[in-house]
This record gives sequence, C-alpha cells and structure tokens, in this order.
Amino acid sequence: MPRLSEVIAALDDLWPAERAESWDAVGTVVGEPDQEVSRVLFAVDPVQEIVDEAVKLGADLLVTHHPLYLRGTTTVSAATFKGRVVHTLIKNDIALHVAHTNADTADPGVSDALAGALDLNVVRPLVPDPGDPARRRGLGRVCELPHPLTVRELAARAAERLPATAQGIRVAGDPEATVRTVAVSGGSGDSLFDHVRAAGVDAFLTADLRHHPVSEARAHSPLALLDAAHWATEWPWCELGAAQLDEISDRNGWDLRVHVSKTVTDPWTAQVASAPTSSAMGAPN
Repeated sequence: MPRLSEVIAALDDLWPAERAESWDAVGTVVGEPDQEVSRVLFAVDPVQEIVDEAVKLGADLLVTHHPLYLRGTTTVSAATFKGRVVHTLIKNDIALHVAHTNADTADPGVSDALAGALDLNVVRPLVPDPGDPARRRGLGRVCELPHPLTVRELAARAAERLPATAQGIRVAGDPEATVRTVAVSGGSGDSLFDHVRAAGVDAFLTADLRHHPVSEARAHSPLALLDAAHWATEWPWCELGAAQLDEISDRNGWDLRVHVSKTVTDPWTAQVASAPTSSAMGAPN
C-alpha cells in the first residue's frame, strides 16, 4: 500500500496547487504523511455527511472539490460544524485533500467532466490559461454538439445526465432555438458572460446564475442560458478524478480502492413550481 505522501504527490501532479487562484485554499487539510492508504473516497463537499460516509466505507483519504476552510479559521472546536468534521477525520485516521480551482482549469478538469456527461465534444478552453502554451488548460470549455438540439432538448439532456437535484435545469431564452455550440463551466459561471459572448456559442450551461447578470446577458444577445445546480455541475469531476487515480494506482501497483460518493450534498432540498397566471393579472403587489 502507498503512503499518503505518495498519493498526495500523484494528486498534486494532476492538480498542482500553484495553479489554484490566489484566494483559494487547496491541498491537504488533514493527514499524516506516513499513514498507509488503501481506500479513497471522492466527493464535492467536505461536509459531515460525507465524512461519516468515509468512516463507514473505511476510507483512508477523502478528496473533495470544495475547500473546508476557504476563508481561514481561528478554531477547530468540535462545537463548530467544520471543527466536528476535522475531529471526525482525525479520530478515524482519514486524510482530507482538496482540489478546487486547480481542478477547474486542469486538462482534463471540471468542465471537461461536465462536457463529457452531456456528450459534448470539447473544442477549447473558454478562458485559456496563459501559462499553457498548448492552450488546453483554462476555465470552462467551448464545445460542439455531435448533432444539433433545441434549447429544450439540451436542457432535457442535462436534467437526465446530471445528478438529480431539487432545482433541476432553469432556462433563459427561446426553448425552440437551435443549439450547435455550447460553452460549459462547472460551478458558478455568470462572471464569464463576456468570454461566452466572445466565443460566439449558441448556449451556455453553468450554475448559480443571478437575475441581473442573466437579464443583461439576454439583452446583449440571443444566447440561451441553462442554469443547473452548482453541486450537480461539479459532481462529474469526482468520477473523472477517481478514474485518474485508479489509472495511477494501476500504473504504480498500489491496488487502491477508489470510490465516488453518490450522496447529494446540494443544499436545496425541494422545489414548488409557481402556479400558472394570466398575463392580465400582472405581477403581485
């Protein structure tokens, strides 16, 4: 069995910490470098439910996309929910490693996994990494559909292929418009509208779209917008990362058992559709 330090070195080769954004908090949060690793669990969120799953699974290492302490802390008291996560990990000899924005821009990365889940052909990064002369790394992906779909059909595909959430898929734009090219970005993507418009695509699929940026984007162009749940757009990366680590394990003769959590940690738990209204009624007071 490999030691944690060996597995972390392999993960750092996939997602170097120096490629994370300056505000990000990536890398190993908890773990003894010399401990042996035989079982690994991938998940989006380092929340108590996932940590409890790692304990039940007998995992030695938990790899998550989202950081535990993004803005720093002054306490790991078990009286706090994040502190309780740390205590549970340490008590059960489970290491925690985070790959966040360094996994977003990787080749392949979070948006490649999202594109793959939707059967899209990746053409190039939406925002290329200037440090990559091959222009394969970067944020988001510009993609082509093998066959044209309507916006409605693309939304239905996303709803079918991505993990189910209470939100589902929201659409802004003409549902019957034809889509041949799509930009995708796992996680929050409404800061990328300028790049999406410059790419000249027919649609943009991402998460966490807000009212004003969407309204302004729709005023600029007929670009169709598809808004999925944040967690759902990033979960496919867990399967990608697990497959990458499986390949490394086989190459090194480590015989790791690598798992992907299917626990839904999207914070939204239900949705109630609005009742149909007549246009004559107008908006409520």
